[in-house]
Amino acid sequence: MKRKQFEEYLRSGTANNITVGVLATIGLICGAKSFTGTQISLVEYCFIPSTLTKPVNRQRYCTPNKRYIMPESEFYAEAYTPANPEFQRDSFLPTKATRLRIIPASNPDKPLWGLAAVVVTGGALALSKAREWRLMQMLPELRNELKANWLISKLREGLRLHKESYTAQLDYEFHQWSENRRVRAAQLSKMTPEELAIFQEQVRLKAEAEARAQLQQATGQPAGALPGQSMQDIARGDDKVTASEQQTLQQNTNGSLDPSEALALNTLQALARADSSTALVAAPGSGKSVTLNYLIQKILADSPRADIWVISAKNDSFCGLREKERVIVFDQKNPDLAKDVIDNFYTDYKKRKQLLETKRESLPPLILILDDWLVIADQLTKHYSDWNYGSKLLDVLLIGREFNTKFIASLQSFNLAALGIEKMDAQTRLCLNLLLLGNRYIKNGREQESYGVLELILNRGDIIPGKQEREQIKSKYLDIKAVSYQNLRPVMIASVGGFVVALMPKLSNQVNSIASEQEYLDRVFDLEFNLTATHPHHPKPLSEVAKKIYEYFQNVKSKTPKTLRDLKKADRLSGYSESELIDGVAELVKTEKINSDGNDSYSLPDW
Repeated sequence: MKRKQFEEYLRSGTANNITVGVLATIGLICGAKSFTGTQISLVEYCFIPSTLTKPVNRQRYCTPNKRYIMPESEFYAEAYTPANPEFQRDSFLPTKATRLRIIPASNPDKPLWGLAAVVVTGGALALSKAREWRLMQMLPELRNELKANWLISKLREGLRLHKESYTAQLDYEFHQWSENRRVRAAQLSKMTPEELAIFQEQVRLKAEAEARAQLQQATGQPAGALPGQSMQDIARGDDKVTASEQQTLQQNTNGSLDPSEALALNTLQALARADSSTALVAAPGSGKSVTLNYLIQKILADSPRADIWVISAKNDSFCGLREKERVIVFDQKNPDLAKDVIDNFYTDYKKRKQLLETKRESLPPLILILDDWLVIADQLTKHYSDWNYGSKLLDVLLIGREFNTKFIASLQSFNLAALGIEKMDAQTRLCLNLLLLGNRYIKNGREQESYGVLELILNRGDIIPGKQEREQIKSKYLDIKAVSYQNLRPVMIASVGGFVVALMPKLSNQVNSIASEQEYLDRVFDLEFNLTATHPHHPKPLSEVAKKIYEYFQNVKSKTPKTLRDLKKADRLSGYSESELIDGVAELVKTEKINSDGNDSYSLPDW
């Protein structure tokens, strides 16, 4: 409402300006009129001797330069009697003036004109100031109304975006549900009648187990007995899966076992790209080493310039890092190497903290991998009681993401305090990504389970605060655990901003294998023996982000070197993160598509 009044008041400004202009013009005219002409009558006089009677003789005493003017009232006043300026003592010139004529007043109303000028000009000024004062009075109210309208528009836009996001999420969930149903239908269609019967039996047993657990929780009855059941009913063995049926089920695990495998793979990729540190917690046999190798592969694939160091109790390759002398095998008799690696890692991190913000944007990842850290941390604490490595890890945990620095700790227990960080409370734990694995595996001919770590956090309110969320995660976990238990495939619970429960894919199959044995033999022959081979070299195609960056350099108007900040401001590159842009630039520099001067400045070779 105030806005409409303000706009109407602005529209009425033309009439106000015209009025002020007219009044100001009238005031100027009246003021000019008050300064022109004379207000009183004047007398023109000269000094003529009374003895002269002839006009000819009198005229030489009244020449134009000897004529004078004074007000009429003063001419006749005795106190203002005019004196002859040429009078001298003993001269014959007279002292009394002779009136020649009376000049009437040309502007007797000068005071009135002056008063009119003051009144009219004052009115114009007052009208202008009154309008200005009114505008100043309306501005705060208008500002508050505009602010309220802006907030309302933002809320409407937010609600619209939320509605679109919610609709898209519903569409995505429906698509996922349809896709899962299609995949499940395809899996069921490939089953033999015997396998289908076994699967139906497993579904029935699972439903009965869930119903039994719910009934036991609601009524407090023993979990082993449903109403109307006897011990003989419970002990009967005709509803159990036989060994041959179990083997049949395991033979049908080459494909996707659960739709959540794609979610698990996306989660692992998100952990590899995450700026924050990660704790990988899993008991032996849960796939911890395979998962850690996959994370290293993904980090190196995304950032070839990543600076990775590993401290481990095992002399594993860690995706070729051992061959690059980046793996330190911890030795209890000589723990100095591990201590030096942590100190050097922290020193490099402190150097990054001294860099300006513009220099920090293009830093490659600096990562410290602590494998089997519970054992190593215990030994380091015993050897170096006065060395506080935990404070270094805490610094990297809380602030390292700003400088592309993090650590990945591989643990066998959920005792996160064993990291050496004394202040590992609920708030600090939020800065740490969690990846927990559980599995059923066979070792030395014996079946063993390692789901304890996962089931521990399902009952921890400080890890999963919300009871409803905890129950949902537990329900999802029980569903996937059944698949994991039957197929010896790990199940994960990860926290990357939110909790994810999924079945781990076969990470060992993620690497592309050679198509055939003959192709492998031909490749070995060409590399080792055929020195004159003329096979054309097919360069690796550029990634999508590298293509976009190359197009940006080709289409820019100013042929000047570009920095990472310029790339981040480009519209066509707005959908990529900073790390993706850095990797794309590194790929173009490696393929010599663009040149780098080593100072975060890049240009095309033909510029």
